[in-house]
Formats: sequence, C-alpha cells, structure tokens
Amino acid sequence: MKLTDFDQEINGAASESNGARSNCRAQPTLSAANRRGTSSLKWDHCPDPDVLPLWVADMDFRTAPCIIEALHRRVEHGVFGYVEVPQSYYDAVISWFSRRHGWLMQRDWILYTTGVVPAISAIVQAVTHPGDKVLVQTPVYNCFFSSIRNNQCQVVENRLLRDGDSYLMDYDDLEWKTSDPDVKAMILCNPHNPAGRVWTREELQRLGDICLKNNVFVISDENHNELVMPGYTYTPYGQLGEAYLQHSAVCTSPSKSFNLAGLRIANITVLDPAMRQRIDKSININEVCDVSPFGVDALQAAYSPEGEQWLDGLIAYLYANYQFLLAFFHERLPQLRVTRLEGTYLVWVDCTALGKPSSQLEQELLTHAKVWFNSGNVYGSWGGEFLRINIACTHRTLERALTAFADYVNR
Repeated sequence: MKLTDFDQEINGAASESNGARSNCRAQPTLSAANRRGTSSLKWDHCPDPDVLPLWVADMDFRTAPCIIEALHRRVEHGVFGYVEVPQSYYDAVISWFSRRHGWLMQRDWILYTTGVVPAISAIVQAVTHPGDKVLVQTPVYNCFFSSIRNNQCQVVENRLLRDGDSYLMDYDDLEWKTSDPDVKAMILCNPHNPAGRVWTREELQRLGDICLKNNVFVISDENHNELVMPGYTYTPYGQLGEAYLQHSAVCTSPSKSFNLAGLRIANITVLDPAMRQRIDKSININEVCDVSPFGVDALQAAYSPEGEQWLDGLIAYLYANYQFLLAFFHERLPQLRVTRLEGTYLVWVDCTALGKPSSQLEQELLTHAKVWFNSGNVYGSWGGEFLRINIACTHRTLERALTAFADYVNR
C-alpha cells in the first residue's frame, strides 16, 4: 500500500504553478491546489477545517493548463458580456467525439445549455406531462429524483442487480416497468454514478430495444463519459444507430472530466428536429439558454489535443488512486466490499458488515474520524448500506482519509 513518489510530484507542481500562467504543451503535468478558503463547496461547506472532504463529485486538481490559458485570454480582454456561441465551439464538440469515440455528430443536433442537470430537467419537461412516470436505474445520481419531481412526475425505480463486485441491468424488470403506458421516459446514467459501470454496447442496445418497443424516450446522462478506467470503453448512446438516437437525447459536458463544473457549460445532442425544437423551447422556459463566455472558451480548450493529453494523465492518476484504495481495503477493511470501478472517480463501498445505515455512518465519520464520504441513501432505496468515496484527490489526501476511516471502524 506504499504511495508512489508521484504524490510529491503533484504537490510540487501545484506549488510551482499557483498563480502562474501555463502552456499546455510545455507543462502537461497534473497539479493539485489548496482549495481551503476559496469558497469551495467541497472544502468549505463543512465548518470544521480538520475534515477531509471526499464527497461531492469535484476534483482537487487544477484543470488543464491550456484551459487556464484560454481563460486568461478572456480575462485580459476585460469584457464579459453576452456570448455568441461560435462555429468553432460546435467544431470542437464534433471533432472530440469523432476522434475519441467514433461518434459522428452534426452541427444541427447540438443544443448548448448551462449544465447536465438543467439539461435533464428541461428534457423531462419537454417529453412528459405532470403525473407521468420517469424511470431511473437505482442506485443512481440523486439529482435525477429532483429533476423528475420538480416537473410533477413520478419516479419509477428499475433496480440494478448486484453481481459480485459489480452490477447488471435487470432487463426483465425494465421490460415490465416500461410496458406501463404512463412511463414516458427513462434517465440513463452512462458511465453510471455511483455504481461505477461503463455500460457495454450490447447492454445499451438491449436497453434501447426495450425502450423503443415501449415508446419510452431515453435521456442519457453521459457527464462522466471521459472518466473511464483502463480496460473499459465508453459507448455514447447516440452512437448505437439512428433508431436509438432518433428517440433519445444525450447530455454531455467537459465539467467532470476537466473539473469545470463552476463554468456551467453542457450540450444536448438530439437528432429528431421536432423533439429538438421542444427541448430548445423548454431550455428557454427554464432560463438555462444563456451560457458564459468562460464556459464556451473552456470547452474549446478542453476538447483540443492538448486537453486530451492532460486528460490521459488524469485518468492514469485516478487509476493509481483506485488501485491503492483496493489494496488498502484488502489489508485494513477486508469486511467491506468495494464495487468494481469501471468509470467515474466515485467508488461505491458496501458497508453492510458494519451493521449501520449509511446516513448514520456518514455522520459518525464526520464527527469522530473527520472524514466526509457520501451516504448511499440519497441514491435511492438500493443504497442505504453504502458509502460513495471520491478519489479525485491527491494520493496523500486519499491515504489520510482511508486511514482515518479504517482507524474509526476498527476501533
């Protein structure tokens, strides 16, 4: 379980680069930042400065230097008025998904908005009426529930099936639930948060066939699409074929992969012109149609070859963190089951052996171990004994947090 020297390298790079302009080609090194006292939700929300926060899906790494450089140029211009999203923005999105994932989009399919969650809420509004039902695969990202309920719709759970250290889709239950004519849409999470699955093409096609058969519109949240561990391949839902894309909307953003959530930028890809018009109207009704010039510039820099180089380095670091976590649990917490991480940087841990609901465990760890993990109960009825651990931090932070967790549990 010994940490590598890379931890010293990343902390050194952070101290050297703070406050300095960087060139992405010259310095592709991943670097961390001290976020305490910067109005960071992750680090400053808890008033106790001794708590190590490994909860909300937010990284402790400075974004790619080429993105910082692009934002510097915008700041130096000194005018931050309304932005006209340029053709180069769409070119960047189309080029990225084509060269990295083999998905050939068209310019007219893309709608920009302020984030994936606002996008999902707008799409739910566009494809349902109050009282309709929307299906989710639990345990799943908690904001799906609010997006459904805020549109006066009902949540239907298609629980994932536990399969050793991973999860499978329950297609029989999915077939049964979607045959209900009141189920108008489902929200797919790919890669799945918090179950850590990167759904295969075959799994997605089988799901898509069921939804097409039952006229259920698929809203695919692919916010974590670039955060895929070695050995796994992300398949965009829209890449499955025209029939699937015709009856779906795919939501993507560089926000998770490049740590840009505060810049509020995302895209919805919709093939069907009539549906695209309905969703565009909903985006405007919800007042999430105007994006920031910072988000527009950041996306274009992120989806560049320099951004791609930085991203590959990030994934290597996250994978090393995951391998360290596995070894740590094997040695110090063998009674707990770590779910296999195929994608995202959020590790899902089964704490059933501790005999406490995760909500209680979360509070006890905050108070006594000074560590903040997410309680699994917020992700639906299937997560009450789990904790979600964010490993997008330095090796040293991860080691300290896991050690405090193990010390508390083993006391």
